[in-house]
Amino acid sequence: MNFQLIDRAKENEDKIAIVATEGAFTYQNLLHTSARIATKLLDNVEDLQEQRVAFLIPSGFQYVATQWGIWRAGGIAVPLCVSHPKPELDYVIADSGASIIIAHPDFEAVLRPIAQERNLRFIITSETLPETIGLLPEIDIARRALILYTSGTTGKPKGVVTTHQNIQAQVTSLISAWGWKKSDRILHVLPLHHIHGIINVLTCALWAGAECHMLAKFDAQKVWHRISDGDLTLFMAVPTIYVKLIAAWENADSDRQKSMSDGCAKMRLMVSGSAALPVQVLEKWRNISGHFLLERYGMTEIGMALSNPLHGERLAGYVGKPLPQVEVRLVDDKGNLVAPGTPGEIQIKSPGVFLEYWQKSEATAKAFRDGWFCTGDFAVVENDNYRILGRISADIIKTGGYKVSALEIEEVLRTHSQIEDCAVVGVTDPEWGERVCAALVLKSGSNLTLETLRSWAKERLAVYKVPAQILAVEDLPRNVMGKVTKPSVAQLFEKV
Repeated sequence: MNFQLIDRAKENEDKIAIVATEGAFTYQNLLHTSARIATKLLDNVEDLQEQRVAFLIPSGFQYVATQWGIWRAGGIAVPLCVSHPKPELDYVIADSGASIIIAHPDFEAVLRPIAQERNLRFIITSETLPETIGLLPEIDIARRALILYTSGTTGKPKGVVTTHQNIQAQVTSLISAWGWKKSDRILHVLPLHHIHGIINVLTCALWAGAECHMLAKFDAQKVWHRISDGDLTLFMAVPTIYVKLIAAWENADSDRQKSMSDGCAKMRLMVSGSAALPVQVLEKWRNISGHFLLERYGMTEIGMALSNPLHGERLAGYVGKPLPQVEVRLVDDKGNLVAPGTPGEIQIKSPGVFLEYWQKSEATAKAFRDGWFCTGDFAVVENDNYRILGRISADIIKTGGYKVSALEIEEVLRTHSQIEDCAVVGVTDPEWGERVCAALVLKSGSNLTLETLRSWAKERLAVYKVPAQILAVEDLPRNVMGKVTKPSVAQLFEKV
């Protein structure tokens, strides 16, 4: 096998690789089980030849062994989301052209009918695996390895195809930047159909020969219990998880708070990503844990591109500088490079950039300009560091001739004593082009009016950035990664 993940695992055979609800498993266990799964998948053929294998398994050893088994048999892994309803699962299975579905028994009821309707081979993880391991194919590093479906804000999700080479580049860049070692132990609480959980946590840990401790699903009390044990060295999560951990810490008694904070102090690194980290969350977490969260920027198509430093000053609200092997540039809407301090679209070139959108050659071609991947994200370089201004479409509001960053307005609004959280969107307006609207999650007992908020905001923001309309909501609509879904927020104002 030409990609190094397996070779590296062989060097660490006796070390613990995975700790999960099923127990503790060594790298040898992982190699042996994944080879048996690969043998079962091959079913007397020499090589799956990039057949797509869709699988739905909760976070744990079985998930990892299956993913590796698919790769070792020459297949392309298509991980499904445990929280998706049947139509969404069916869409991914159909769009990827999967020929095999692997399911944990918990998901048999939803997936077996799809397999029957589509006449696909169906395997349950509880089935007996072959005792004898067959001859496994040589896998070229340039082969397709993974298809992840992006949560498209417009239209149906697209399948992002990465090769074994892309994955290797993404992983080695992070291993170098974040100082991964064999002695590391990371707690995995993220979804495993998404790049953050698959690459940044799981594959980096296994590449390094480290231990990956996996929770079947996020539970604030369980996470704090594990952190309090004091044996973890790394933790990576999304802002909404940090918010939930802060709430659980605040509700604990002082002795418990001390053991929680002491557990954090024993870690070497804590990372936040997948959505913008509000500065107030960063500050609260710093007070609780002693850690200034490392913020980074990436996306499904490119892996990680920008990061605050492991050692050295991290700036709140910034995502740092380009990672090893990654080139970054900012361009205007004509494709010209912008001067420092001028906002532009982030474009990326690196060996980690994806191969293609699955069977969408036009969309793939459109996503690149002169070999650079166009992210659709807007940023500015200040003090040699990148600050993300948001999606060009959803987070950049064009009002009265001005381009306004929704994320910047949100940061200011969150400093208001009566606002718990917020989402700012642009809503079509005949006079202004778009008007700035804010959906607010208010603290209990608040009776904040638009007039009061506007006069407060005018002291902190240019007048054209001040919300023209507000709406109090119980919760903001979010996707599974905790990102606020801006189109859903905009719809709330269209109904008013």
